[in-house]
Amino acid sequence: MEQRTLGRTGREVSVIGLGTWQLGGDWGQVSESDAHAVLEAAVEAGVTFIDTADVYGDGRSEELIGTFLRANPGTEVKVATKMGRRAPQRPEAYNLPAFREWVDRSRRNLGTDRLDLVQLHCPPSVVHASEEVFDGLETLVQEGSIAAYGVSVETCQEAMGALTHPNLATIQIILNAFRRKPLDEVLPAAADQGVGIIARVPLASGLLSGRYTRETVFAESDHRSFNRRGEAFDVGETFSGVDYETGVQAAAQFSDLAAELGPDGATPAQVALRWVVQQHGVSTVIPGARSAEQARANAAAAELPALGDELLEAVARLYDERLRSQVHNRW
Repeated sequence: MEQRTLGRTGREVSVIGLGTWQLGGDWGQVSESDAHAVLEAAVEAGVTFIDTADVYGDGRSEELIGTFLRANPGTEVKVATKMGRRAPQRPEAYNLPAFREWVDRSRRNLGTDRLDLVQLHCPPSVVHASEEVFDGLETLVQEGSIAAYGVSVETCQEAMGALTHPNLATIQIILNAFRRKPLDEVLPAAADQGVGIIARVPLASGLLSGRYTRETVFAESDHRSFNRRGEAFDVGETFSGVDYETGVQAAAQFSDLAAELGPDGATPAQVALRWVVQQHGVSTVIPGARSAEQARANAAAAELPALGDELLEAVARLYDERLRSQVHNRW
């Protein structure tokens, strides 16, 4: 699989990685055996970047990844984790003693002395502007517990604020055909500064797979049931902030465009992933997978030819006509 430099980490990672929120929870139940099958299939398909967080299943996702890596020594995989969402969401909670505690827990979960990349996990907006916070992250690098640090953000404004810090390695942000705003300013600015972009929610919580209808029912433990209006966390994390009925209709149009103008044999989900991969400045895109089959299909999107201008222009029109008014000015 194509490898790209992950910003200021200087490390090469696969253009399609693996997001592992679903291995911890909030997407319905995923068994331990299924989780290991997902990890194995992804790595066998060429994935060399895995993203997790300390809050996914309160450490379950990290522990599963750590167990997998110990069972497969020599695997050339970089693991990024995130920290901060297990604490009260107050700016003062983000301090060096807390960072040390959180990082030590993640190191134990993952079974490693040094974390490849640690990201602040969508903290309160003012945290991104705090010199003290980023000085603390620098201290962790100097102490050797982490190799690099980045941020995971909800808004483009937060991303631009984080870019003011000179040693920031990466920004993780929602980017997909239904959430295009990062293309306007964030991706160009990050590319100019050598900061990597980790694109999350690339399928708009599965909408862009084209598999869902108005009648689709999600499990009660799935955030696509319990967070549709932002009851638990930022609503932009669920269906990219698009209301479900509009999203289903737009996804059907996207599927038609993918079938008509996309590469032969490619699924709508693969076309959606390929769309993200070819945006200038993207280092890696991290779709989740709940089965080995999904993991393999996601990885295969990296081998698709570049999408043509006719399809790209049609997808842009779809966004402008159906989705821009809902999402563009919110995040």
